[in-house]
Amino acid sequence: MAEILPYGSWRSAITSDLIVGETVGLLDVAVDGDDIYWIEGRPSDGGRNILVRRSPDGQLTDITPAGFSARTRVHEYGGAAATIYNRAVWFSNFADQRLYRQEPGAAPVALTPPPEAGGSNWRYAEGRIDTTRNRWIGVREEHAGDGTVTNTLVAVDPAGQGPGRVLARGHDFYATPRLSPDGKCLSWLTWDHPNMPWVGTELWIARVAGDGGLTEPRCIAGGPSESIFLPEWTPDGSLIFVSDRTGWWNLYGCDPKGGDAGRPLCPREAEFGRAQWVFGQSTYAFLAPGRLACAFTEEGRSRLAILDLNSGVLNPLDLPYAEFGYVRAVGGRIVCLAGSPADPTSVVIVDPETGACEGLRQAATVAADPQLRRCFSAPRPLEFPTEGGLTAFAHYYPPHNPDYEAAQGEKPPLVVKCHGGPTSSASSVLDLRIQYWTSRGIAVLDVDYGGSTGYGRAYRGRLEGQWGVVDVDDCVNAARHAAASGLADPDRMVITGGSAGGFTVLAALARRDLFRGGASYYGVSDIAALARDTHKFESRYLDWLIGAYPDRADLYAERSPVTHAAGLRRPVIFFQGSEDRIVPPNQTETMVDALRGQGIPVGYFLFSGEQHGFRRAENIKRALDAELYFYAALVFRTPLSF
Repeated sequence: MAEILPYGSWRSAITSDLIVGETVGLLDVAVDGDDIYWIEGRPSDGGRNILVRRSPDGQLTDITPAGFSARTRVHEYGGAAATIYNRAVWFSNFADQRLYRQEPGAAPVALTPPPEAGGSNWRYAEGRIDTTRNRWIGVREEHAGDGTVTNTLVAVDPAGQGPGRVLARGHDFYATPRLSPDGKCLSWLTWDHPNMPWVGTELWIARVAGDGGLTEPRCIAGGPSESIFLPEWTPDGSLIFVSDRTGWWNLYGCDPKGGDAGRPLCPREAEFGRAQWVFGQSTYAFLAPGRLACAFTEEGRSRLAILDLNSGVLNPLDLPYAEFGYVRAVGGRIVCLAGSPADPTSVVIVDPETGACEGLRQAATVAADPQLRRCFSAPRPLEFPTEGGLTAFAHYYPPHNPDYEAAQGEKPPLVVKCHGGPTSSASSVLDLRIQYWTSRGIAVLDVDYGGSTGYGRAYRGRLEGQWGVVDVDDCVNAARHAAASGLADPDRMVITGGSAGGFTVLAALARRDLFRGGASYYGVSDIAALARDTHKFESRYLDWLIGAYPDRADLYAERSPVTHAAGLRRPVIFFQGSEDRIVPPNQTETMVDALRGQGIPVGYFLFSGEQHGFRRAENIKRALDAELYFYAALVFRTPLSF
């Protein structure tokens, strides 16, 4: 029989030690012949990123040796740090950002120069191997001694020992270089300030000349108000890409020789693309000529399907997963990342004929423990009214632990979660960090505020010029809706988020009086300071989110939480990495000092060596437990049992 205890005081087996000890990050799925690779971010190993190979016999092998970490800092968010061909690995090493080549069974060999003291250093990402010329082609980001940052497409010769030969330059950003099957053409994406890649990009192609350079470059699709995603060559030399020209990221095909701008392959109000925060994302792969495996989101639901390119017929597969990413093909089968509300993100192989699934690696193997599974809370999709007569979306996780129940009539405390980006989205895939809360009797509301991806370009566009307004309104209205529906105690609601989500947290606490406290993980507090001092990739993002700076300095001051710190009367806890280049520590410390000066309860954790997002087990654990203690002491008013 369940024990009667107040919400928020339930004992849980889902501890921070268990989460950091048994959880890894999974990303960058790749295929080389019959081998399958992925990168694991391991908090228990100092946050090191390790390339793992799964052989056809099922054997798993760590490829990245001790002392190395396969992680790139291009755009600061990285992605696609490793490229594999014939079991030779070309990868970016985190410590020095040099490109290395590692032959099977051998130590990595540096291909590019070390950083220059007071001079240039180079970063590399999303490479492809030009097998005709035995070279790596990919994105290079050069950081000069004077602070100038230049992005280009380059070719790195393994015998050259230089920073690479520039193939394309002149635009602010480059991504997704792809060689045609015959090696005679190269395609790529590019965009310029102030655009971000989900606002406007261009698709270019060029011929590869006899000397390895590029000739006849031309733009064949895209523009400042059209977002192109993931161009790939078909086996017959055509191009497929994703475009949001209709308001939805849909699939298109074109013949580069014919000069057409693309014909729709499967038009529908669905999203086949993603916001390109990181390199290497993939939503489709060729299973055979004319047959495509593809992932898409429609009406808030993600599916994996088979598209017949000849007929345009899309056949969704009946699978036990709710989200899919890094879609690849191996031996006529699909390999991807997949997860569901009951299962954490996993590397899986899917048989497209039968729908049979084989799991290769789980992000949290402990999630299979039946004693833990009985405590998992399943998300409920929530639609709620917001400003302007519009509707927004969220996932609501009710408190759940079969060993406990609250007294009749008691409503649970609520943690409102703001995702980052802000052009990102909430995920319904099992996350033990959410279950950490719900298994203790605390509800969680994960909000897809206006500006989130997965709902079409118009929904993303709600945030244009309205950052700090629409996101705050939607989070506030989501919490009010939950309270009015009897899903939460209106006197015990807090708000938490990281990066852009941290900004929303601080803006909601500073300018509204709904939440009783909050947590900011490396959140923005002074957006004018952010405009003056952040990395190149996002340095003009604020033009779209707020307005040009300093022309609209008035808006920057009005929207900045630090401007309204004097009116903030709620406790806040801050978590910050000492080496964060995206949101530097001085952003957080300015806010902390302002609150301390007013006698507001405040907590501040500065984690040495961490950047934008925490990767070390001890820091993830400390932050999670500290946030719970902070709320319990100052907001929830409940005793804790660990």
